[in-house]
Amino acid sequence: MKYNTQMEAAKAGIVTKEMEIVSEKEKMDVNKLRDLVAKGLVVIPANKNHKSISPEGIGSGLRTKINVNLGISKDCPSIDKEIEKVKMAIDMKAEGIMDLSSFGKTEEFRKKIVEISPAMIGTVPMYDAVGFYDKELKDIKAEEFLDVVRKHAKDGVDFVTIHAGLNRETVNTFKRNERLNHIVSRGGSLTYAWMELNNMENPFYEYYDELLEICREYDVTLSLGDALRPGSINDSTDASQIKELITLGELTKRAWKRDVQVMIEGPGHMAINEIEANMVLEKRLCHGAPFYVLGPIVTDVAPGYDHITSAIGGAIAASSGADFLCYVTPAEHLRLPTLEDMKEGIIASKIAAHAGDIAKNIPGARKWDFDMSEARQNLDWEKMFQLSMDPEKARKYREESMPHNEDSCTMCGKMCSMRNMNKVMAGKDINILRDDD
Repeated sequence: MKYNTQMEAAKAGIVTKEMEIVSEKEKMDVNKLRDLVAKGLVVIPANKNHKSISPEGIGSGLRTKINVNLGISKDCPSIDKEIEKVKMAIDMKAEGIMDLSSFGKTEEFRKKIVEISPAMIGTVPMYDAVGFYDKELKDIKAEEFLDVVRKHAKDGVDFVTIHAGLNRETVNTFKRNERLNHIVSRGGSLTYAWMELNNMENPFYEYYDELLEICREYDVTLSLGDALRPGSINDSTDASQIKELITLGELTKRAWKRDVQVMIEGPGHMAINEIEANMVLEKRLCHGAPFYVLGPIVTDVAPGYDHITSAIGGAIAASSGADFLCYVTPAEHLRLPTLEDMKEGIIASKIAAHAGDIAKNIPGARKWDFDMSEARQNLDWEKMFQLSMDPEKARKYREESMPHNEDSCTMCGKMCSMRNMNKVMAGKDINILRDDD
C-alpha cells in the first residue's frame, strides 16, 4: 500500500523503514512505535525529499532530543560561516537543526543543509517570506505565505514552525490581557503585525486545510508555534499563552484527521515552579502531542549565562514530559552565537535532555551514568573520558593539572576517597603522608 505520511502508514498497520531505524535507535519494539505514531504521540520528521536524513523519533517513551538554531541574516549573511555551525551541530549529534534564515541566499543555504545533514531540518517560512518576495510585510498576500511553505517543503525540510494558533479570537484575548513583554516570538510578532496592518485573519489559520495538504504531500511535520510564549517570567502561564494552547489543541486534531504529524511548541521564560504544570497542560490540551520547548528559561537576569538558565528549565521540562529541547546559548538575548557559544549551548541542552531521560526511565539512560560511576570507582581515567558528554574538555582539564599520583587528581591527591576506599575494601593500608604507594 502506498502512503503519504508516517502517520498514514502507521494507521494502516505499515511499518516503514524510518520506523525500523527509530525502533533500533530507541530500543523500542517497532510495533509499539508504529502504534504511538498512529496515535500522534510520536512523530518521525522525515521529508520525502531529505535523502541524507537519519530518522529520529520525538515523543512518548523516546529519548529527549535537542535542536540547534542557526541561519543567515542581514547582519551575518555568510553561508560558509553558518555551514561551519551546521557541521558542528552534526558532529555533536544534535538531532535537529532549525534554519532561521531571514535574509540573503536563503534558498541556497537551505538546500545545502538538507543535502548534507543527517539531522532533521526545520524552518520558519514566515521569516523567509519578506526576503523571498522582496516585499514589505504588509504587501505579502495570504496565498504567498503558503507558497513559501510549499517551497520549503519541496526543498526537503522535515518540520516547519507555523504560528497558526494566533487567530483573531486569540488576538482578542491578548489585547484584553496586558503583558510586560507583549509578543516576543519573532514569527508571532510578524504574524500579528500582518493581521493588524491588513485587518485580516491569520492566513495560516484561515487556510489551514491548504497548509495541511502541503505537509501531507511531502510528509512535513507541522510544528505548531507558540506565538504567545512568555518572554519574561512576569508573563508566564497567562491567559494569552493558555488561549493559544487551547487553539493549538484544536488544530492538532484537524491535522491528525489528515494524517499530518504534529508537535507543539512551548515556552519560553517561566518561573521554575510553573514548569511541571505547563508540561501537564500541554499534554492534556494538545492530546499528548510531542512537546518542543525553548528552555524554559527560569530567570530573566542572567544574560551571558542563559545556556544555564535554560538547562535548569529544560531538565525539569524533560523530566515532566517535554520531548524536544531547543538549545539556548550564552549569547541568547545578546548576539548571534559563535561556534564556542554553540558548543556550550549544545552541551547544556544535552545535559538537560539526559537528566530528563533518567527521570523518565528511558531505556539505557541510567546505564550511561552507571558505567561512568563504575569507571570513577575503578579510577579508570581513559574510560571516564570516553564516557564523558564532552570528552575533549574532560581530557583537557585533567592534562592541564596532572597530580603527583596518577590514580588521583589535584583536587584530593592521596586523600582521594575512591583511591582510599578501594585500598581499605581490599584490606590494604592507606598512606597519605609517605611517598610510597
